[in-house]
Amino acid sequence: MSSSLFVVAFFTEKSLERRAGAARREARASGCLGAARTRYRPYPIISRAAVNDPVRIALIGFGYWGPNYARVLNELPGAEVSVVCDRSPERLTLVRDRYRAVPTCGRVEEVFARDDIDAVVIATPASTHAALVRASLEHGRHVLVEKPMALDVAACEALCELATSRNRVLMVGYTFLYNAGVRKMKEFMGPEPFGQMYYLHATRTNLGPIRQDVNAVWDLAPHDIAIFNYLLDEQPVWASAIGTRVLRTNRDDIAFATLGYKNDVVGNIHVSWADPNKVREVVAVGSRRRIVFNDLNDFERVRVFERGVSVGDAIADSYGEFKLLVRDGDIISPKVEPSEPLKNQCADFVAAVRGGEPPVASCHFGLGVIRTLAAIDESMRSRGAAVEV
Repeated sequence: MSSSLFVVAFFTEKSLERRAGAARREARASGCLGAARTRYRPYPIISRAAVNDPVRIALIGFGYWGPNYARVLNELPGAEVSVVCDRSPERLTLVRDRYRAVPTCGRVEEVFARDDIDAVVIATPASTHAALVRASLEHGRHVLVEKPMALDVAACEALCELATSRNRVLMVGYTFLYNAGVRKMKEFMGPEPFGQMYYLHATRTNLGPIRQDVNAVWDLAPHDIAIFNYLLDEQPVWASAIGTRVLRTNRDDIAFATLGYKNDVVGNIHVSWADPNKVREVVAVGSRRRIVFNDLNDFERVRVFERGVSVGDAIADSYGEFKLLVRDGDIISPKVEPSEPLKNQCADFVAAVRGGEPPVASCHFGLGVIRTLAAIDESMRSRGAAVEV
């Protein structure tokens, strides 16, 4: 008998409505990925007590992300912006025009000298993050810092140790973990309906913008590494990557990275500053489902394909051949409730400061992303050799 002979069985679902309802019930019951070690967490709910006794926050940096943080924190129940700090007098003038009751200052020393600050949000250039986080923790403040926490593994490890020793929250700003579409992906990756995890794939491409401080991997891949680690609730074991410089800069502007997780699960990431087709897509493939998150599709942000293939029992008298069980069902577009990821992230930070559960994007989670980026860099220098994370 030929070794290529397979027996294929097809399973067809009865109706879209019936299957969609069952899928939603299964997702609510299972909560998260089969191999996950933590349950699916809803967004924090700000209590009345938190509103009456808000977390007093200093915002350091009012450049690109700073205005977004100022707006969100100003609107968030349970949070109060006590001061905004920036070195630029022009930016501070803008703060005073928008938020007349919020004090401003031009030096971080002035922030740490205040006694009405519980926490600090850092939205400054990446090269300044490590020093500002350390200073904030040493002055006893909780910290939410834009990614990356620091630019190397050793610095990130030291900051995590400092936060633990001072019993302070150190959170990193990975907003995609608070994106309702990504959360919906995790919701539909319950162990029974999703089956065995096979692989993940992410594409993040566009024509620029080209950064002068980091390569395309450090600019774009952190989002997808964070999403992969969040969906799987684990960090990769190894990384392999190659890159190239088609725009003739001194940094790689295109890269392909493969991450190896436990149980032979792999994740592939493609990033590019040189692709005219803008794509923001993450795909998870299991034995029973394929789930697609398309951040650019406002109408169908998430699509669930009730289709998959798995290996069945060995066929009698077939010399070890197995039958493939192909599951062919419906395509579901679940409702994704609109919400602002940055506001969800800040709410998680406020809840953690007030003594709730640790934030999803904890410092240790951020450390895992930096370790992966460092392994990718080393692999690219070695022309794709696998590097332990």
